[in-house]
Amino acid sequence: MAVDFNNTKIAFHLKSDLELERAYFLFKMISIEPLVRIGTAATNFALKAHLPVEGLIRSTVFDHFCGGVNEQDCVPTIDKMYASKVYSVLDYSVEGKGVESQFDLALETILKLIEFSKDKEALPIAVFKPSAFGSFDLYQKISEKKTLTASENEQWERIKNRFEKVCASGKLNNVKILIDAEESWIQDAVDDLILELMQTFNTDALIVYSTLQTYRWDRLDYLKEIHAKAKQNNFKLGFKVVRGAYMEKERNRAKELGYKSPICGTKEITDALFNDTITYILSNLDSIHLFIGTHNEESSQLALELMETSKISNNDARVWFGQLYGMSDHISYNLAEQGYNVAKYVPFGPVKDVMPYLIRRAEENTSVAGQTSRELSLIKKEKQRRNV
Repeated sequence: MAVDFNNTKIAFHLKSDLELERAYFLFKMISIEPLVRIGTAATNFALKAHLPVEGLIRSTVFDHFCGGVNEQDCVPTIDKMYASKVYSVLDYSVEGKGVESQFDLALETILKLIEFSKDKEALPIAVFKPSAFGSFDLYQKISEKKTLTASENEQWERIKNRFEKVCASGKLNNVKILIDAEESWIQDAVDDLILELMQTFNTDALIVYSTLQTYRWDRLDYLKEIHAKAKQNNFKLGFKVVRGAYMEKERNRAKELGYKSPICGTKEITDALFNDTITYILSNLDSIHLFIGTHNEESSQLALELMETSKISNNDARVWFGQLYGMSDHISYNLAEQGYNVAKYVPFGPVKDVMPYLIRRAEENTSVAGQTSRELSLIKKEKQRRNV
């Protein structure tokens, strides 16, 4: 079923005129690359120098892209979106500090989030990054199949224990657990660990989801390989499918170290691989559930066509669509209006700690061709509609 992503009345119905003006201003600024660079440097300096800028950040970029400073602060946003049939995925977007005490704190935070979510229909999914639960270097060493020291083996057991606690809590409280992807050189360790968790927790209801970054040319082959294992061992797979978040870093590292880049050569190849991956999963929904994380209208429409062709109902619990809070409302709310399962990733955390996330959002919008101009054109269209 085709959905009209140009319907700005539905897309922006939750935004007041003032919020619409703020969105227009922010995306206008983000569209100018030198301004993003200057603004990023100035913001970082101001925060490090303890200048009184948090109020300004909070009232502009933070409130547009984040739900609040803590989970309770996010409740008005969660409730407002849920009234419009859009679910929320609370994302504690504070960068990891890389020490055991911080890994334990991250675990406590996620367990608290699951507890917070368990009685709220609007919060069916919890999410975390593997690097929040353990040392990046240790994931890398395991991915490279190097021998661990006794101390490292103990660290790895603690990491596995953190993952297991979160998945067990998700199962107990009927909250899906969605685990984000990392850089390719640590992802093998993550993949192997998540596969073990899927085998444990995805036998009846599907609880554990991993993430496929389809800008990696090997991901569809990997999916088919573990799908065969899952069928052989009678457990189900869950995947969030995205294009990817570390393209420049991946290419630069491959060039510096002299190995073949894991990233597709062109955006067109990435788009095709993304579409082929969701097509494969939608053809195998009996054993793989899907969370389509995309801001791309063509891929969204393809998914709708495949669902219609395969007679998959709009609200089939095995298929979700997801976008980031503050972006692509024309996709989220128009899909939700037609009864599809839609969730917004809602970042939260102290303003200063969430700034690295916000800076990445600004830089990604600047670098993704067409994304910001599309947002701006739709906001402009809605402003004109309201002024008629």
